[in-house]
Amino acid sequence: HNSLSFNKNVMLRKNCSVLQRCPQAKGLESLANLVSTVEETPDPIPTTIKGTIPSWINGSFLRNGPGKFEFGEDRYTHWFDGMAMMHRFHICEGNVTYSSRFLRSDSYVQNSEKNRIVVSEFGTFASPDPCKNIFERFFSRFQIPKATDNAAVNFVKYKGDYYVSTETNYMRRVDPQSLETKEKVDWTQYVAVNSATAHPHYDREGATYNMGNSYGRDGSFYNIIRVPPPEEKEGEDSAELNGAEVICSIPATEPRKPSYYHSFVMSENYIVFVEQPIKLDLIRFLLYRIMGKSFNQIMVWDPQCDTIFHLVNRHTGKESQVRYYAGPMFTLHQINAFEDNGFLIMDMCCGDDGEFIGDFTLENLRSETGEKMDKFYNSLCRTLPRRYVLPLTVDEDTPLDQNLVTLPNCTATAKQTKPGEVFMTHEELHSDELLQYGGLEFPHINYDKYNGRPYRYFYSCGFGHVFSDSLLKMDVHTKELKVWRYPGLYPSEPVFVASPKATEEDDGVVLSVIITPREDKSTFLLVLDAKTFTELGRAEVPVNIPYGFHGVFNEMG
Repeated sequence: HNSLSFNKNVMLRKNCSVLQRCPQAKGLESLANLVSTVEETPDPIPTTIKGTIPSWINGSFLRNGPGKFEFGEDRYTHWFDGMAMMHRFHICEGNVTYSSRFLRSDSYVQNSEKNRIVVSEFGTFASPDPCKNIFERFFSRFQIPKATDNAAVNFVKYKGDYYVSTETNYMRRVDPQSLETKEKVDWTQYVAVNSATAHPHYDREGATYNMGNSYGRDGSFYNIIRVPPPEEKEGEDSAELNGAEVICSIPATEPRKPSYYHSFVMSENYIVFVEQPIKLDLIRFLLYRIMGKSFNQIMVWDPQCDTIFHLVNRHTGKESQVRYYAGPMFTLHQINAFEDNGFLIMDMCCGDDGEFIGDFTLENLRSETGEKMDKFYNSLCRTLPRRYVLPLTVDEDTPLDQNLVTLPNCTATAKQTKPGEVFMTHEELHSDELLQYGGLEFPHINYDKYNGRPYRYFYSCGFGHVFSDSLLKMDVHTKELKVWRYPGLYPSEPVFVASPKATEEDDGVVLSVIITPREDKSTFLLVLDAKTFTELGRAEVPVNIPYGFHGVFNEMG
């Protein structure tokens, strides 16, 4: 496509211009204290309340992320590698207690027993056992390493049970009250996949949807998985994903280089898989063990590739014959998606340079205050909210080369470039004001009521530093922002909790855990009024918590 090479040049220019439009940081403080090993707090401890925690909030705010970065003399290389630590802020009648536990994964237990890193992680290769002789060590390089069960990314729910999840084939069931580690669950025992994301979607009937890759002689496939709603449990309390099924298998465009993905899109009637130009090089994967390289080194950003949107009917599992595509971009997190007058509207956090994932090494994150930290931050791609619109009624009568998007006040476009192929450009779902906050990530909506439906607000983190240094509320109708930001305070992903008598989308609170590198043991749970985005109260707790990933609110926990 001539138009495509033109579009790619436009995209590259756009990324440059986004970085140019964002203010260059100077004098950023060191975040080393936010990626340091901490102690667990297995027994709940009280917190000090400032302001007011609404008495109607009744449940637990659960968070997950890395909490231990070394064993003995061995150090992890990448932020994603740290051992999973679960955190629980239990909120009841205006009071809050805090507890935390390391996940007792096989990886954690084996590393602890040997007092060294024996299980490879995303960015750290576990070197062969020094007790083996030279031949055993040589031949151990040719064995495919077992996937880690260090599930440090998210809390997820299947059939009414809580699990912690990463992006391998393993999850761990956990007790959301005591944070006790329960049994290890292997996806491959239920469905033919080699992995699954840590970002499932839930429908209103209680079923859970996820995606996972499979690799075989026939190539690489992206599989959509459905796990049925919970049933009455009989007998012993145990993990079970019975009834899980693959409802659609999408062949990878490049069988030896499937795309990496962190999440997917779901509306009332559709699932969209975004096949992006971050590729997993499977030939490299086979060689990486022999060469002693870690998993993150098989990820390749290929901006010569399009981004392909695979549209699948959620009820029938049938993939659309129309090829929807756009210029190269990457996305980690979806905001929301909904159908409107024959269009599927998809909002997501996007960037134009997928090289960045490998950059989050602990060495980079622990840079000293000053030039090195500034240079690292200023080189990072900014992720911004975008809206893509898929026309759902493309057929042989659809005209070529004219914009098919007829929604009012929408600047996203979709043109049929040749029969059955639709090229899309996005609408920027923000004003230039957002660039002052460094773009955004970790989006969250009023999920229970508005996921897959028309909505107005989302909450997220602003990235004026390598780790988020603000909380943002975006109105997608007006593109106006509300902001919570204070120097030296670093908030976690915001989670919305609706008030019991809510009549409007933003009736409720937003929860976030705030950490600081400036003072020891000065963490607090922040409670914002979701409507005004002003502080209602905070629960201060004398512990250190490293910067983490995702969390959920477990009602009545």
